[in-house]
Amino acid sequence: MGTVSQLIEKLPAPEALVEIPIIAVIVYLVLRMLHGTRGAGVFKGLVFSFTILLIIFWSVISYFNLAQVEFFVRGFFTAPALALMILFQPELRRGLIRIGHTPLIGGLFWRASTVDAVAEAAFTLSKQKIGALIAFQRDVGLDDFIEGGTHMDAEVSSTLLMTIFWPNTPLSDGAVVIYNQRIAAAACLFPLSDNPEIDKMLGTRHRAAIGLSEDTDAVVVMVSEETGIISLAVGGQIMRNFDKETLAARLRLLVSGDKSRKKAEGAS
Repeated sequence: MGTVSQLIEKLPAPEALVEIPIIAVIVYLVLRMLHGTRGAGVFKGLVFSFTILLIIFWSVISYFNLAQVEFFVRGFFTAPALALMILFQPELRRGLIRIGHTPLIGGLFWRASTVDAVAEAAFTLSKQKIGALIAFQRDVGLDDFIEGGTHMDAEVSSTLLMTIFWPNTPLSDGAVVIYNQRIAAAACLFPLSDNPEIDKMLGTRHRAAIGLSEDTDAVVVMVSEETGIISLAVGGQIMRNFDKETLAARLRLLVSGDKSRKKAEGAS
């Protein structure tokens, strides 16, 4: 009986069983908000460092029963919370905007209107041989590219996309990034692929599309201004010769959050 009593005494207090999951959820939500930003890695490092320090301090304090030191340490670890809010203010602001735009069911399933608008714009631009480059953000954040472009946060429509890529307009050079059903930015610059196996006939726009798809899991639509051919890049691979219907159908599979997405990638 003595052994059982000792084991019970060593169990965490009931409030700790509630507090620990709450803290874990808060940390997870903050990481989700910072996902794809420069601050994500810094925050992870700070959380890890503070966790190690807390474990060390509390182990020493509990072992020696240092009540006054505990009071000091509590104050010391409370102050940095305000500093972190100031340090990560831009990332937290973008994260709150994401939450405001995210539907209750995870935002994993794209509205048909978004995909159809892109397919309609690509088809119209291809008939007029006007170049275009449109990237769909999926799990890997494209914030670095969005920050380098012109912020828009606009509803996706075929008319707006065609206006953006119309020749000699301020936003026609570069790419559009679509995130969470909205045009996040235009005139974005993507890294060029240095894959030697890429067809030499493909120009800078295609190399940029392939380059982004190599570095991230984005799905990239491109329209050639030389030939009018509509292509897709995903996973470093390029698929060509889409019409409006086949492009919309493939996009629905690739940017969806279900198993059909993996199936579509495998087929590419």
